[in-house]
Amino acid sequence: MSSKIEFYQKFLEEKIVAVVRGKDAKEAAAIAEAAVKGGLNAIELTYTTPGVEDVFKHFAGTNALIGAGTVLDEETARHAILNGAQFVVSPHFDPKIAKTCNRYSIPYFPGCMTIKEMVQAMEYGSDILKLFPANGFDPSFIGSVNGPLPNVRVMPTGGINLNNMNEWLDAGAVAVGIGSDLTKAYRSAGEDAVVKLVQEYLTKLG
Repeated sequence: MSSKIEFYQKFLEEKIVAVVRGKDAKEAAAIAEAAVKGGLNAIELTYTTPGVEDVFKHFAGTNALIGAGTVLDEETARHAILNGAQFVVSPHFDPKIAKTCNRYSIPYFPGCMTIKEMVQAMEYGSDILKLFPANGFDPSFIGSVNGPLPNVRVMPTGGINLNNMNEWLDAGAVAVGIGSDLTKAYRSAGEDAVVKLVQEYLTKLG
């Protein structure tokens, strides 16, 4: 069994991805650690965090699924992979990033908003597409897409919260990305607040 298949088997069980943007590597590691402690095992560490590669290394050898987010070019994708990222996420679709990820058998989740982008991303081997920013769409959008493209798997990110998470999942999303809630919780009340919030999400998930 290939590592890519194993990854998808684990990832699709998670349903929620913690998107972590820290002011520095220390803050990002703390938020991510708290998210894992709360019960989330899929963590996207964004390249808007200075020194994010240190956080990848921090999680090396753990059971968490650690990915790189806000990857804008192939050089950053390769940097992330060489530093331990298990999946790569970008706010847009880039054929060069797709090729780099395919070269290393790393899943690539590109941001797509149109049918044309989705078809192109699928042609380049992307199995899960990030709908970003999701707050510009209604959950019914997934059903509309799955009419002509029934094999598209969508992961909405941006504007996902406790109140609408299940609407997206019930509409067909394979997972959702949450982020700003976790950062706000950490900055207002520390790691314990993140743990508590994550547990609220998992309880709501059922």
